[in-house]
Amino acid sequence: MNAGTAANPADEAPSVWKQPAQVWAVAFASVVAFMGIGLVDPILPAIADSLQASPVQTELLFTSYLVVTGLAMLITSWISSRIGAKATLLVGLGLIVVFALFCALSGSVDAVIGFRAGWGLGNALFISTALATIVGAASGGTSSAIILYEAALGLGIAVGPLLGGVLGEVSWRGPFFGVVVLMAIAFIAVAVLLRGPKPERTPLPFSAPFRALGRPALAILAATALFYNIGFFTLLAFSPFPLGFGAMGIGLTFFGWGVGLAITSVWVAPLLLRRLRLTTVLLIALPLLAIDLVVAAFTVASATALVVCIIVGGLVLGVVNTALTEAVMEATDLPRSVASSAYSAVRFLGGAVAPPLAAWLWHAYGADVPYFMAAASVFIAAACILFGRRLLAHVDGSHPDAADDGAAVLVGDAA
Repeated sequence: MNAGTAANPADEAPSVWKQPAQVWAVAFASVVAFMGIGLVDPILPAIADSLQASPVQTELLFTSYLVVTGLAMLITSWISSRIGAKATLLVGLGLIVVFALFCALSGSVDAVIGFRAGWGLGNALFISTALATIVGAASGGTSSAIILYEAALGLGIAVGPLLGGVLGEVSWRGPFFGVVVLMAIAFIAVAVLLRGPKPERTPLPFSAPFRALGRPALAILAATALFYNIGFFTLLAFSPFPLGFGAMGIGLTFFGWGVGLAITSVWVAPLLLRRLRLTTVLLIALPLLAIDLVVAAFTVASATALVVCIIVGGLVLGVVNTALTEAVMEATDLPRSVASSAYSAVRFLGGAVAPPLAAWLWHAYGADVPYFMAAASVFIAAACILFGRRLLAHVDGSHPDAADDGAAVLVGDAA
């Protein structure tokens, strides 16, 4: 700023990029944690071939992970309120390292399924605590923190399939060893950088997340996420089979999907939230996703058309993810860790249903039917928002700060 120039209040606003080291440590760990969701995507066919597993069995790699993640979410706030956020994050990261290593060393698909369940426990402890930690420690307010979290989610989901494809070309075990190394680095980063005064702990009752789901606004958002995640994980977990590509081809496809998700999470969604009501954004994005899934059903025989549908789906998913996350953080006056845990529990359980159900429908009725099922589920998610709109009035305003933060994340701050 030149001397004598009047200060502009906007110039004094906290930069999205200027965050405490502890926020970046947790954000980096979040990237790696979310990489674990898509990491196995490119190697699903390879695992099925190498371990003589059916597609339904192979899809249980997602289900065991997501079921345990979802159920464990219901107790993470109870645990973190007693041992502290840092200890909870480190226990979660440590469990992921251990069980990812066990997956890499496994000799049967049943063993991998079981160890992915243990991985899900670590994932639950980390993810639910990470969001609350970033929101509590980030400068720039809740919107800034959510944009950072969604950016980490998008980057992790984008890089996960690509890394899985690269390492999967060597061996199906390669991606699991990759997670071990990256999560060990994340563990060290959180252990060293997550410092500062320890907040006074207020132990939460075990029943807190269950009672939280009794709050009408949070219950509506959780129900929406349950049906939406069926669509999300059908697109992510089932699509590698009808695509028919090798590990690298699948990895590149879902890298494009993840990049689209990341861009719309940190840029498009905040701009839409600035101009439209939150429920309006969801009532536009969810039907668009359902239409994309219907198109995928009709064009599933064409690998090129299916790749386009997957990438377009990623663009829409980024908008929905950011809008839902912001709504959850503002839906109740409950501690953010409780709201996040309760909502995420239901969300991940919805995702757990989709992969094996899609594989079963594929073998029973054809490759198009899973996408029709996913589209119907996303339409139900939209109906939850439509009929519950009145109960979401208190989070249904515009979010101008989110747009500014999203632009800053995407292009950086001017010098």
